[in-house]
Amino acid sequence: MEEIKESAASKYDMDAKWDACIDLSLRRFVYSSLAGAFAGLIFFRSPVTRWASVAFGAGVGIGSAYTDCSSILGGYSPNFTPPKLDDAPAPKVGLMHY
Repeated sequence: MEEIKESAASKYDMDAKWDACIDLSLRRFVYSSLAGAFAGLIFFRSPVTRWASVAFGAGVGIGSAYTDCSSILGGYSPNFTPPKLDDAPAPKVGLMHY
């Protein structure tokens, strides 16, 4: 009986994660597309460059949503650790002779 509850809980947990990712993706796609359209109306005159700014905004929104959804679904952690400075070789300091 407990196994059924555990499998059902993990199923519903995964559904909640997918719902959150879909919601996040749609919101970021729409908002960034609108921001690109607004920027295109302000900065550009040609329809081609206006559509390019909309496409760029949509790409930025989908890319950022993909990054966050990867971390929500457990793909990887977006928190990168900086390299340790102890591993880098020390620069040689000396006087230059000509």
